[in-house]
Amino acid sequence: MNASYEWLKAFIDIEADPYRLRDLLTSHTATVEDVVPLRSDLAPIVVARVVEAGPHPDSDHLWLTRVDAGGELLEVVCGAPNVVQGALYPFAPVGTTMPNGMKIERRKIRGIYSNGMLCSARELGLGDDHQGILQLHIDARPGTRFLEVMPAGDSRLVIDVGANRPDLLSHLGLAREIGVVTGRPWQLPEIPGMVPPIPKPTTVSGNGSTGGIDVRVDLDTRTRRYMAAVIRGVTVQPGPEWLARRLEAVGVRPISNVVDATNYVLHELGQPVHAFDSTRLGKRVHVRKAHAKESLRTLDNVTRTLNADVVVIADGERAQAVAGVMGGGDSEVSAATTDLFVEVASFDPRLTRAARRGLGLSTDASYRFERGVDVNLAPLALDRVVRLIMAVAGGTVADAPLDVLAEPASPLELVLRLKRITQVLGAEVPLDRARKYLEGAGFETVSKSDRELTVRVPSWRGDVSSEIDLVEEVARFHGYDTFPDDIRPFRPTTTRDDPHWTLANRLRERLVGMGLHEVRPMPFVSGSDETHVRVANPLAENEAHLRTSLLETLSRRAEFNLSHRTGDVRLFELGSVFTRGTSAMPREEFRLGAVIMGRRRPAHFTEPDPPAYDEWDAKAIAEAVLPVVRTDGAATLAGAEGGLWNISAGGEIIGTVRRLNLDAPVWAAPAYGIEISLGDVATTPVAVQGSHDYVRQASATAVVQQPRYSALPTMPAAEFDLALLVPARTPAAEVERVIRESSGDLLEQLTLFDQYVGPGIPDGLRSLAWRLTFRHPERTLRDKEIEGRRGKILGALQQELNVRQRTG
Repeated sequence: MNASYEWLKAFIDIEADPYRLRDLLTSHTATVEDVVPLRSDLAPIVVARVVEAGPHPDSDHLWLTRVDAGGELLEVVCGAPNVVQGALYPFAPVGTTMPNGMKIERRKIRGIYSNGMLCSARELGLGDDHQGILQLHIDARPGTRFLEVMPAGDSRLVIDVGANRPDLLSHLGLAREIGVVTGRPWQLPEIPGMVPPIPKPTTVSGNGSTGGIDVRVDLDTRTRRYMAAVIRGVTVQPGPEWLARRLEAVGVRPISNVVDATNYVLHELGQPVHAFDSTRLGKRVHVRKAHAKESLRTLDNVTRTLNADVVVIADGERAQAVAGVMGGGDSEVSAATTDLFVEVASFDPRLTRAARRGLGLSTDASYRFERGVDVNLAPLALDRVVRLIMAVAGGTVADAPLDVLAEPASPLELVLRLKRITQVLGAEVPLDRARKYLEGAGFETVSKSDRELTVRVPSWRGDVSSEIDLVEEVARFHGYDTFPDDIRPFRPTTTRDDPHWTLANRLRERLVGMGLHEVRPMPFVSGSDETHVRVANPLAENEAHLRTSLLETLSRRAEFNLSHRTGDVRLFELGSVFTRGTSAMPREEFRLGAVIMGRRRPAHFTEPDPPAYDEWDAKAIAEAVLPVVRTDGAATLAGAEGGLWNISAGGEIIGTVRRLNLDAPVWAAPAYGIEISLGDVATTPVAVQGSHDYVRQASATAVVQQPRYSALPTMPAAEFDLALLVPARTPAAEVERVIRESSGDLLEQLTLFDQYVGPGIPDGLRSLAWRLTFRHPERTLRDKEIEGRRGKILGALQQELNVRQRTG
C-alpha cells in the first residue's frame, strides 16, 4: 500500500514529519517499510554551514564565502545579499544536476573558483523566492543530506498491510488510525470545485434502472452490493494538476480527468470504482456469470477467454468487463466519451480471486476486492466519485442513482471486560480509555458499566470477531511499549505446545549439545513397491517411494560426505517414516535417527590424531537420549543378534543401535546408526518431562502437569568406588539395576568409569568399576550410613548376579 503524506495531511492535521509518522504507524497500526521522498532530484543537496563570509574583492554585488559541507572547507562565490556567517544553507556540490536541469561545475567567477552553489528556494523548486539563499533553521551537522532533515514536497509511505486489514488499503483507513493515536479529528479532504450532493439512490433487490439503463444482478454472482449512476455531458480531457499530483504521489499514472477521478476515490476510500462509456453499453447492464468460452478484450488490449465461473459486467449481448478485476476495451472511456455509466460495487472475494488467478491479472481493484471491501462504503464512494467527475469533467446526473443491495448482515456486538484487559495485557487500562480508543476506531458503544463495555463492530472490521480482538485493539492503540515486560504469575492461554514438538525440541537440544548436526532431507528413496509406499506423483522416478527408516536417508547423506572426502560425520534427524497401513493412507511414524563415523573431535596440536567413534560411542548417544524419550525409565538397551543393541520399552523393541553398511571408500571409518521410534504422528508421544509433563493416555490425549523444580543441593556429597568382578555374560546394565534398587533414594549419581580384563582377573570374569554419589537433602551423611549402604549393595549383587567385590 502506497500512501501520500500530503494526502494524509489533507485528512487530518498531522504535526509529525513523514519519518515520525512512519514510526507512529509502525508502532500502532502496520509496518511502514519505507519512506520515499518524491523529490529525488534533491538527493545530492546537503546541509552546509557558512564559516566565513565577506565581499568579493573584484565585485560590489558578490560575496565570497568559505563553506563547511562535511569535509574540507570550500570557497563558494554567492550572489545573494542575505548570507550570514555561521548559518546553515542548502548546498549543491560540484557535479549536482539541479531541478531545472543546470549542472553545477567548478567555475571561475571574477578570478576566484567557486566550488558549488548555495541554493535559494526557487533553485530547489520549493518556492518562488530567488532574492536570497534559503536559510535553514534546523539542528543538523554539515554534510547531512537535505532530504533527511527538510521534507521537501510530498513523501510516499510504503506500508505492509496484512490480509486481515483491507480497511487500511486507503487514506481514509490510515487517517482513522492516526486520529485514534493522536487524538485529532479527521475529515474528508476538500475538493476544488466540488458540486452539491447527488440525489438519494433508489434501493432495489435484484434489478432496477437509472438514466434509461436497466440493471440486473444475478444471485449466483454473490454480489453483495451494486450501485450505479449515469452522468451525461462530460468532457474527457487531462485532469487538473492537483489531481495528477495526488495520484503520482502513490505511484499511479494520470490518464484523464474521468479515469483519474475513479483512481482518486479508489486510493482515498479503498473502494474500487469503474466508469464505462454508456453509449457503448446500450440500454442494459447485466452482472452475471460468463458464458462458456466467452471472450473479452480487456483494457490491456489482450483478448481473453473466460470460464463459466468468472463474473462479468455485460451489456445486452456480450461481456464488457471482468467484475472486480479489469474493464473491457470496447466500453472504455475515451476522448470522444460524453456519457458515463459509473459503477461502485462490492463483489465476492472468492470469485474475484478465482477470476484474477485464472486470467493471470492483478489490479489495484482485485487486490482490494479479494480482501473484502466494506459494503457500507459504496454510497459514500458513489457520491464522492460522481461529484468529483462533475467537478473536473462537467456533466449532470441523469437520474437518481441505483442501489442493488443484497440482504445486509447484522452488525456484530461484543462484550469487553476490564478484568480480561488486565489479565491479557498485564496492566490495567481504564475502561473509559479503552472505550475512547474503540470509538475513535469506529466501534459504537451499545452499553457500558464499571466493569464491562458492549460495542458494535464497524462493517469495515471483519477481522474483529471476539473479545480478544477488542483487547488487541486496546493494546495497540495504548502502545505496546507502555506495558510491563516482567513475567507475571499467570498464563493468559490454556493452549499447550504440541507434544511431538516439545519432545523433538528437547531431543534436539540434547544431541546438538553432544556435537551432532541436524539435517532435514526429503523422505523420498529408491525403494520397491513391495517394501515401500509409492508416491502418487513422484518428483523423480529414482526417488518415487517413501522411506521406511530414517537411516535410509541418513546413510545417503553420510555417503555424500564421503564422496567429498569428508569422513567425520555426526548427523541426526527428527522426522517421519512411512509403512503400509490398514487404510488407503500409509502409517506415519515419528522417529529419531543419528549416524556417527570418523573422529570424535577435531584434530588439535595437543591431539593430532583423535580416536574414532566406535560402537560404545553410539551406545552412549542412545543412553543419553533415552531419559528424554522415556521419562519413566522403562527404556533399556540389550544386546541383539546380528547387531549391537536393541532398545526396548514395555516389552517391545522401539529402536536399535547398529553398524551401517555404507557404499564407502577403503579409508572410511566404520559408521554406526541409532534409530528410535517416538510414536505414531496421529497419537501422543511418550512422556516428555521438562517445562511440561506429557503423560501417555489411552485416548492419546496429552495431560499438562505443573512444572517440576528442585532446589540446588546445599549438603555435601559422599562418594565411593566399587570395583566388581562380573561374569563375562552378565550385562553391565543388570549390575547397574541391582545397584540402584539396593542403594535407596539417596543415590544421586552412578557412573561406570573402568573396565579391565587381563592378569589378575580369573577366566570368565571382567573387572568393572562404578563411582557412587550419595547426598542427603538436609544433613551430612555419616560414615556408618555409607558403609551400611555399601554392604547392602554387595550383598544384593552376590545374591542376584553372583557378582563380588574385587579385592586385589
